[in-house]
Amino acid sequence: MREEIEKYINETYDILQEYPWDDSPSYTTFKHKNNKKWFALIMNVSYRKIGIEKEGIVDVINLKNIPEMIGGLRKDKGILPAYHMNKEHWITVLLDGIVSKEKICNLIDISYDLTINKKRRWYYGFWRCYKRKKIYKEF
Repeated sequence: MREEIEKYINETYDILQEYPWDDSPSYTTFKHKNNKKWFALIMNVSYRKIGIEKEGIVDVINLKNIPEMIGGLRKDKGILPAYHMNKEHWITVLLDGIVSKEKICNLIDISYDLTINKKRRWYYGFWRCYKRKKIYKEF
């Protein structure tokens, strides 16, 4: 799933990942070209580090989201409080197949929109991102 998600980001946003840490060569960041803000971080971590009592390593992606939506998202299997990020504004999503690719791509789109400079506001229960003319329904 990791490769599919990396390909989606590269093709959708024309952004190539960066590998900023020599001691963690599989950790990759995706950031905006204009403001250099991250909108995604892909890592492989042990299940135990993210609070799952299971042996092994899993690929995860950290994504920014709307604080009002994070509580509801965390109720879904495979979506957790952010690993090594602000838990009020970020989530960690397992890339092991438990969360659908479609949902992950929607979450990436939200993270991308939230990390660019633009107007945003609540609008009739939807989150409207005016710059890209996208409306995200709460899910």
